[in-house]
Amino acid sequence: MSAAEEVVTEAPAVEAVPKRAMTLGYGTSLVVLAALILTPLFVKNFVIFQMTMLLIYGLAVLALNILTGGSGQFSLGQSAFYAIGAYTTAILMEHFNVNYALTLPVAGVICFGAGFLFGQPALRLSGIYLALATFALALAMPQLLKLGFLEHWTGGVQGLVVTKPDAPFGLPLSQDMWLYYFTLAVSIGIYIASVNLLRSRSGRALMSIRDNEIAASAMGVNVALYKTLAFGVSAGITGIAGGLGAIAVQFVAPDGYTITLAISLFVGMVVGGVGWLPGSIVGSAFIIFVPNIAEGISKGLSGAVFGVLLFLVIYLVPHGARQVALVAQQLTAKLKRN
Repeated sequence: MSAAEEVVTEAPAVEAVPKRAMTLGYGTSLVVLAALILTPLFVKNFVIFQMTMLLIYGLAVLALNILTGGSGQFSLGQSAFYAIGAYTTAILMEHFNVNYALTLPVAGVICFGAGFLFGQPALRLSGIYLALATFALALAMPQLLKLGFLEHWTGGVQGLVVTKPDAPFGLPLSQDMWLYYFTLAVSIGIYIASVNLLRSRSGRALMSIRDNEIAASAMGVNVALYKTLAFGVSAGITGIAGGLGAIAVQFVAPDGYTITLAISLFVGMVVGGVGWLPGSIVGSAFIIFVPNIAEGISKGLSGAVFGVLLFLVIYLVPHGARQVALVAQQLTAKLKRN
């Protein structure tokens, strides 16, 4: 028996992804959705802005989760694709007067292409070497955006100011509230599409590559194609998140997309649970609110406090929010039986 045949014999077939592995239950999903829809009606604009950023970073974390949790490829360069998406939206809006909603698919397509092209040479790398290559990409992007021949379009070190859109059709909504609901609609659409992707045949192919690349290749999976597509899809979603971020913050500048952002997104993915898409919003909440909590505890040692809090989370729940959700599900099942 050949080595390839032995691999095929020993490797179990890739089963369909269980529903609970990708989404919350219907009841829980409806409760979360209702909370996201109703909360902005009772809070101030600043809180609405924070909730908008929560959804935007949640999209970026979800994109990274598709890449790492879905295909097993590590990336520390998501901030680069986030920056490309943000600048694409800013340039189209401010230089070409394109409607903000139309800039998002353009940002997604451009970032998909950039991610797909970057995934080609990255095929030769894996593990820490791939992470190092994407790390280099994240380090280089802010400097590339400052280049002189791009300054007319990017604004150089000064960046670009982006106009926040008003609510259409005369709707009685503030700019922050309209942008929140617009971002929520985009996020729900991308979330549903991502769940369907990972449940599909292509999603099972990605996860087979994640679990055992040699076995996946032996079973006929085009490893090179699916790995580059995973990079492209992840970069495309991150680009859309970057475009939404540019509109929400109303400003883009190279120093806003440093390696710190890439590491924050990676931390958010780990805290939310690698491979569990609903955890993306939990990871996003962690990277937005926990630094503020740490600063409230000690302004001078906020970084150290944040590190301690992160260590406690990883130590107590090493599988992130997914582990908490499974425990809660088990307790709920026991209560129902009793």
